[in-house]
Amino acid sequence: MPKFFEKRWQELHILLLLVILAVFIGIITYYNWIMGIVAFVILGVTVYFALIKEIEFRSNIEDYITTLSHRVKKVGEEALMEMPIGIILYDEHYKIEWTNPYLTTIIEQESFIGNSLNLISEELVPFIKGEEKEEIIKVNKRKYRVYLKREERLLYFTDVTEQVEVERLYDEEQTVIGLIFLDNYDEVTQGMNDQVRSNINSKVTSILNQWATDYGIFLKGTSSERFIAVLNQRTLAELEKTKFALLDEVRDLTSKQNIPLTLSIGLGSGSALLPELGQLAQSSLDLALGRGGDQVAIKQTNGKVRFYGGKTNPMEKRTRVRARVISHALTELVLDSDQVIVMGHKNPDMDALGASIGILKVATINEKPCSVVLDQNDVDIGIQRLLEEIKEKEELWEHFVTPEEALERATPNTLLVVVDTHKPSLVIEEKLVNKLEKVIVIDHHRRGEDFIDDPVLVYMEPYASSTAELVTELLEYQPKLRKMEILEATALLAGIIVDTKSFTLRTGSRTFDAASYLRSHGADTILVQKFLKEDIERYVKRSRLIENSHIYKGGIAVAKGEEDEEYGQVLIAQAADTLLSMSGVLASFVISRRIDDKVSISARSLGDVNVQMIMEKLDGGGHLTNAAAQLEDVTIDEAERQLKEIIDQYFEGGDEE
Repeated sequence: MPKFFEKRWQELHILLLLVILAVFIGIITYYNWIMGIVAFVILGVTVYFALIKEIEFRSNIEDYITTLSHRVKKVGEEALMEMPIGIILYDEHYKIEWTNPYLTTIIEQESFIGNSLNLISEELVPFIKGEEKEEIIKVNKRKYRVYLKREERLLYFTDVTEQVEVERLYDEEQTVIGLIFLDNYDEVTQGMNDQVRSNINSKVTSILNQWATDYGIFLKGTSSERFIAVLNQRTLAELEKTKFALLDEVRDLTSKQNIPLTLSIGLGSGSALLPELGQLAQSSLDLALGRGGDQVAIKQTNGKVRFYGGKTNPMEKRTRVRARVISHALTELVLDSDQVIVMGHKNPDMDALGASIGILKVATINEKPCSVVLDQNDVDIGIQRLLEEIKEKEELWEHFVTPEEALERATPNTLLVVVDTHKPSLVIEEKLVNKLEKVIVIDHHRRGEDFIDDPVLVYMEPYASSTAELVTELLEYQPKLRKMEILEATALLAGIIVDTKSFTLRTGSRTFDAASYLRSHGADTILVQKFLKEDIERYVKRSRLIENSHIYKGGIAVAKGEEDEEYGQVLIAQAADTLLSMSGVLASFVISRRIDDKVSISARSLGDVNVQMIMEKLDGGGHLTNAAAQLEDVTIDEAERQLKEIIDQYFEGGDEE
């Protein structure tokens, strides 16, 4: 339209010019009629030829437009009927109303009219019912990108088989960097002569080299216990299909020689720069080691992590040197802060509360104000009994605060110590973790994907029986500690006794050392038994829960409570412990509805079954022999079905999360 007005404006200018010329010639004629007549003739001839040209130009334009319209119409018809794009019109019942000829070459059928879209692909109707506007669908061994116009009930098919294949090849060739670490190598080979050490290293290296050759992996040893591997996504997929059988091969070889030597592998994958992949591989290896070793952790650039292996009990390899170093680092951080806040997990148990009291003691002997965060409305009967004893000690009870009070007291220079958990979603008050910059994590659980961001100090030992044991060792190296109160020592001992089931599970030599140290400071075992006593009503309720149990998969005991009956978390855990003590039971799972209306699953095993990995698939976690998960918006039966599906996957070798 702007060009049209411009043309009219130009014509108006020409007309105005002709009028001016005519007036000018008229004036000339008035004074000299001969010159005027000549001028009028010239003007007339000029106007005549201009009109001829204008008529010719308009005729050419009309011919061009007519020809162009015909060509465009013809191209449209050819595009509709002959272009390599399939077109389908369908009705409201998903039956074909019309197709273009190209579609017959896709399906190799003469007529489709009146047939269901399922004739072409069973994926089409679900795709149309969904919300997406385009999707890649397989038709007769070829891949087509299908575009949908819902209002017109129109489908376009574009062949993208080659494009999809190129994308697949590109993805398969993406680089993956792996770091391989021989767990316990220094501890296992310490004291061995050079010949035996060399023989062990040679056998393990031989297995690794053969593995690398079989799968086309570049493998290079960087030390006697560390290797770097470079592979691609296609090879990684093949390794995942085998569930990283390399772990079992190395474990079987070394176990025959009574040497507890295992592998931990960290892999970084995804489309990223090589330095970033290297960082992902190191982070994955740290995660695998933090979970106890003997496993593979694969971390992608999007943050997702998959795990394989981890089915053996980790070997204790803590050293007194590490405990002393951590204790001194803790002291320095306490002294550099204006106050200390200690916090455990929600619904705290004896281990969390005992460890909190131990950290309170560290802060007190270093003359720093300290607060222990506790929600008294979220504790079980055993903790209530301990709190009753604490309330009688005013100098101890005054340090206990509510989550709200802790938030008010927190300052930029406050040190937060999180005990018995490393997941921000499980702490009593997550706002404290987000508010404070200086955070210390002390925990004995295997490290999970969910972890507190950027702690200033981490003391995680999955080989320890309990967090109370770790804190007790830290107290031993506090130079200013002279004497502990009987109740403080008793609370720490109670934490160890509860988590070890009276020194029967996850108990190492260091556990007894810590217990001996606490006894020497007056820990009262009779008082511990008083805390752990249960009433007859709870005993009967737990017995009813155990009564509703059955054996699944030969050796897996599964019990579930009634849908309308609520149980405390401690009672659920006790039921799982009791089931585990039954003859022929390798692992136990108790499913019940909690007081907060969540469905809780408490899991226990003797070590042959890694219940931590099973619970992690339900967004839970814990230890190889002791784990749990909480589910929301599900029934007891639905939770049982999900659990059994994961147990089936586990015994088929699926450890992926």
